[in-house]
Amino acid sequence: MLVDNDDRPATAAFFDLDKTIIAKSSTLAFSKSFYQGGLINRRAVLRSAYAQFVYLVGGADHDQMERMREYLSGLVTGWDVQVVKDIVAETLHTIVDPIVYDEAVTLIEEHHLAGREVVVVSSSGAEVVEPIGEMLGADRVIATRMVVGDDGKYTGEIDFYAYGDNKAEAIRELAKDKSYDLSRSYAYTDSATDLPMLESVGHPYAVNPDRALRRAAADHGWPVLVFSKPVALRQRASIRDAPKPAIAAAAISAGAAAAGLAWYAVRRRRS
Repeated sequence: MLVDNDDRPATAAFFDLDKTIIAKSSTLAFSKSFYQGGLINRRAVLRSAYAQFVYLVGGADHDQMERMREYLSGLVTGWDVQVVKDIVAETLHTIVDPIVYDEAVTLIEEHHLAGREVVVVSSSGAEVVEPIGEMLGADRVIATRMVVGDDGKYTGEIDFYAYGDNKAEAIRELAKDKSYDLSRSYAYTDSATDLPMLESVGHPYAVNPDRALRRAAADHGWPVLVFSKPVALRQRASIRDAPKPAIAAAAISAGAAAAGLAWYAVRRRRS
């Protein structure tokens, strides 16, 4: 079940952001806003749109993620950090709100009701991920951190790249700091590049998985979830606002679904 009702150590639910909580790449989604704010030119907007298309259709493997890192670090060199924060704050609800998966938001709420902390883990920059995490009600965020010079502008260097093994290491460090029991914690992602993240918890889930992650999920007996309903958060009723009998029914339903998925995973491993 999703409900923790004992005195054992705290647990957490770790969510990848792009194509897991939202339907697009969080960084690329702001390209038009950055163009309108004078940070990039029209050519960069078109290149970002193409990268978004490739990412949505085929996902991103290790080499593509490395090229994306190099491209973005070069792109943002010289940007004023406060300008970036202001643009994200002004356009957050217009850009991100409509592309949040309803299924992901429901899961986030269920984990909170179960007493777990929710952590958004993303390779996108902290200036983008932190306000999205706050909008979603996440307790914490793990994100890529760029080096900022004394002039308040990005130098182009990366202090921490939240990708691959780095994500898993950051999760373990956070778990140590916050006393999370990772063996009883949850993780959700769409990409095989996040296998270290999934392997760091006791309850890994593949969400809208790319081909490589789908194969890995089948090999490990991990549950596969399909999120397909983007919803505007401001138009969505929270399960926290539902009558208590409805919340109880949702918890029972979630527990039954989790038990069924666990049974199915065991059956697959034995067959």
